[in-house]
Order: sequence, then structure tokens, then C-alpha cells
Amino acid sequence: MSPAEDSDWPRASLLIGLPGQNKPSVKLVGVPLYLASLTPGRCDLAPSAIRSALRQFSTFDLEHSVQLEQRCIEDFGDLGVSDLKPEEAFETIANSIRSYGRNSGVVLVLGGDNSVTRPLVHGVTDSLNETGLITLDAHLDVRRADLGLTNGNVIRVLLNDGVPGRNIVQIGLQPFSNSASYARFARGHDIRGITVSEVWQRGIESVIREALESLSHTRCIVVDFDLDVLDRSFMPGAPGARPGGLSPRELFDAAYLLGKHPLVQAADFVELDPTKDVADVSVMNAAKCLLSFLSGISSR
Repeated sequence: MSPAEDSDWPRASLLIGLPGQNKPSVKLVGVPLYLASLTPGRCDLAPSAIRSALRQFSTFDLEHSVQLEQRCIEDFGDLGVSDLKPEEAFETIANSIRSYGRNSGVVLVLGGDNSVTRPLVHGVTDSLNETGLITLDAHLDVRRADLGLTNGNVIRVLLNDGVPGRNIVQIGLQPFSNSASYARFARGHDIRGITVSEVWQRGIESVIREALESLSHTRCIVVDFDLDVLDRSFMPGAPGARPGGLSPRELFDAAYLLGKHPLVQAADFVELDPTKDVADVSVMNAAKCLLSFLSGISSR
């Protein structure tokens, strides 16, 4: 055994098992959609990159005294949707998520771009009016839908599908990353928007707890981790990331708190293009966000 292969320092890659191994509490699937991204890139490469990055981390959350169990994740691999557009892939993704068994564990989706959020929501529930959605995102994602489905209008399309605006909370919205017209649209549909400045002023813990409390009337909550919510210096691999975003510390704290909440039944991790990364900083932040969320689940 080499010093790097220390049995007393298990690597986070050991968290992933094949379907049917043990009784995992988390189900994982890669959804490499990317053809409808407003900014061209290769987000389809993110699922394998994030899985690979887990080897660089341990299974122990020292801060919260949480030891993640080996093979606690049932990995269903990547869906064959990388050559499809969102409208073509919708049923495949939603039906696959349904087939994993609702209420039998938390579902995690590795995107792909932000268009995967819609089929994820449909896959985990048939009751859209009783479903909550929390996004950590620099963008409102309420662009016009009459021009086709993209990663920039997933929230508007979900509104059209039947998710009430009051069931949506968006955290980390940034200046000069949205338009006045779309901001009015979001407010007019009762979407709660929290800017990055408000997060800095109030603290991420206060913001997350308020968001969860505001969705206590729902039956389940889906979380969308759009990684461009981070400052671009921490996430150069997210095409939509801009200067002035959240810090990794804030993202990891949010992920832990959201994972800990019993109503949270699914989450996606999207908008990472490994080909644009620098020194693996983006994919490492994505992997640690995933692990922080898992730590929260284990703390329930």
C-alpha cells in the first residue's frame, strides 16, 4: 500500500456505489445537457469531472463531525441526452428520475446546464403547486420562452408548468447579470429574490433559514445549485460567472444547511464547463459543494 492509499483516510470517491449496492440514501445521475446553453460550452463534461474530483477529498466533515458512509450514493451513470435539446430530453430525464423511486432517498443531478432543473422538478413530484424551488444563481432565468427552451428561461417555463411564484426563492442574484424587464417579471410573479449584497449583509445562514421557512407550506423542495453564483475568481469554469459573486465558504454553508432540511428531496449542480477551468478550482468547488450537501443529508 502506498502512502497515498491510506485505509485510515478514505477518499470521497468511495461514497459512490453501483445501483443495488447496500441501501443508499442518495441517488445520483449525470444529465449532460448543453446544446441549449446561451453561452456555448461543454457542460456535458461536468458529471465525469465532478465524480473524478471526489478522489481529492476525504469522507469526513471535520466542521460538523459527520462521517459519510461508503457507498451511500447509488450512481446510475449518465443519461444519453448529450446530443438532445431540452424539449427532446425532457421525458427521458423526468421518467428516469421517477424510476429511481420517489420518497426513497434524495436525488442528485450532475448537469449539464441549468435546463436540467425543469425535468428534475417534474421527476420528483406530480404536485407542482406543492413543490418549492430554491436556486443559488446569479441569474433570474426568466427569459422569454417563445424563442425555445434554454438554460436562461427554466424558471419562466416552470411557472408556466404550474409551480407558483411564491414557491420559488432565488439567492445570490447579481447586478449587471439580469435585465430590468425580467426583474419586473419575477417580482410580478411573487418570486422572492435575494441579491448577493443582501447575503453579505445578513449572512448566508440567515438567508437560507428564511428561505426554508418561507417554503414550509410545500411538500418537497428542490435545490438548484447554479455554480455561476460564485465569484468568477472561484468559478472560472462557469460561463455565466461574473466578478462579485458568492464565496465558496458561503456556498458550502448553504449546501450543508439545505441538505440538512427534511423537505429537500432533490438538488442539481449545473453550469460547470471543465474545459474553461483553471487549476481545477471550479471542479474542486463543485465537488466540495456536493460533499457539503451530502454532509447535511447525513445530519438529518
